[in-house]
Amino acid sequence: MNFRRLFPAFAAQPGLRPLDNAATAQVPDLVLDAMRGYEAQGRGNVGRGQHRLAERADRAYDEARNSAARFLSAAPEEIVFTSGATAAINLLARALRLGPGDEIVASVAEHHANLIPWRLSGATLRPLPITPDGRLDLSSLPDILTPRCRLVALTHASNVTGALTDVAQVVGAARAMGAPVLLDGAQAAPHGPRDVRALGVDFYAFSGHKCFGPTGIGVLWGRDLERLPPAWGGGGMVRRVTLDTADWAPPPRRFEAGTPPITQAIGLGVALDWMGSLNWPAITRHERAMTTRLRDGLGAMKGVRLLGPGDLPIVS
Repeated sequence: MNFRRLFPAFAAQPGLRPLDNAATAQVPDLVLDAMRGYEAQGRGNVGRGQHRLAERADRAYDEARNSAARFLSAAPEEIVFTSGATAAINLLARALRLGPGDEIVASVAEHHANLIPWRLSGATLRPLPITPDGRLDLSSLPDILTPRCRLVALTHASNVTGALTDVAQVVGAARAMGAPVLLDGAQAAPHGPRDVRALGVDFYAFSGHKCFGPTGIGVLWGRDLERLPPAWGGGGMVRRVTLDTADWAPPPRRFEAGTPPITQAIGLGVALDWMGSLNWPAITRHERAMTTRLRDGLGAMKGVRLLGPGDLPIVS
């Protein structure tokens, strides 16, 4: 398959060879067509109307959530749409109601999106070091985990070194201390569907714009979301409200106050379905061959030092 034909950016610029998918991937025509179809032919708000356009929007938004659930091998009610991975992690930080005395285990290799929200929460960050080859030093995890740990929040794949985290080891150590686990999947999700239940984690976050979808959309997956209070308030996240009481809507609506990013969610749903249809074993082999070629070429250059093991095609 000639993938370049699917992307209008490449059709308009035949010589374009972007090497920055780790920051933002390009968008294929089928995603743009789906978003334009909603905006031009069926624009309506979701969860608050009974006219034809609103009902059409409801169906499209629900299908987008189903697509995200399929991509993660999860249930639709476990999928919360946000504006990106950063918003997803901030949402969780607010919903956990953290404060002084609580501890969060994160690594020194985290993206700022998986560090700053925990600092703002008032909890204490317990840093996990990295090894000389750029991997998380999980041997120190049992010593860093304490009974005060409310969450272990780690990258699934480093955006700097491409190193994949040994999730099974993290989950085993966290479970022994009774702590849930969040994976920042922003760099791992673009490399194919994930099975969050098989990973054994409790929360998973990723962004749409790295997965061939639009900007302004992301996903927070969580098991047992029913036990969490809402992160912020507004229309759509309550079943009934008076001046004195409020009855929260069930997840995921509880965490999607106000008008959600409908267009972006529709685009992301199409992008994730498209990704799910691809031959990932073949793609992975091709990625590995290209990464090896790049690392070998750069490594042979005088004065160049490569960072990290290169588990994924991310080279620094």
